[in-house]
Amino acid sequence: MFNRDGIQMLSAQPDTKPKGCAGCNRKIKDRYLLKALDKYWHEDCLKCACCDCRLGEVGSTLYTKANLILCRRDYLRLFGVTGNCAACSKLIPAFEMVMRAKDNVYHLDCFACQLCNQRFCVGDKFFLKNNMILCQTDYEEGLMKEGYTSQVR
Repeated sequence: MFNRDGIQMLSAQPDTKPKGCAGCNRKIKDRYLLKALDKYWHEDCLKCACCDCRLGEVGSTLYTKANLILCRRDYLRLFGVTGNCAACSKLIPAFEMVMRAKDNVYHLDCFACQLCNQRFCVGDKFFLKNNMILCQTDYEEGLMKEGYTSQVR
């Protein structure tokens, strides 16, 4: 089980008592402070436990698991579900961008026609035949030879 929490940047109110930082336990006297996990933080103190990136700068979400505060990338790297590419069978890290066709998942570089190796651009048609990705030309040539039916995806 993990917790996904939002990060809010707040302007410190000059007329209120300074809040204590959950990271360093010192008073927050800065102009801005962060609120996350129902606690207040200096901008420098709310960091990913793995890569030390400042979480207020990388987005508005943080992840917690196993007493760690993590950015999205490190959370996925450590705890995300990985799988294998349907084209090359190599492992796809959980944080990597992928392409999907039906139940198949592909590395971006592997998402190409499996006959001619033509890479697909955004908006290109591709066809899935017997779990093979085909470009329109190779698919239509196969139709002429075998007479199989269309499965446009």
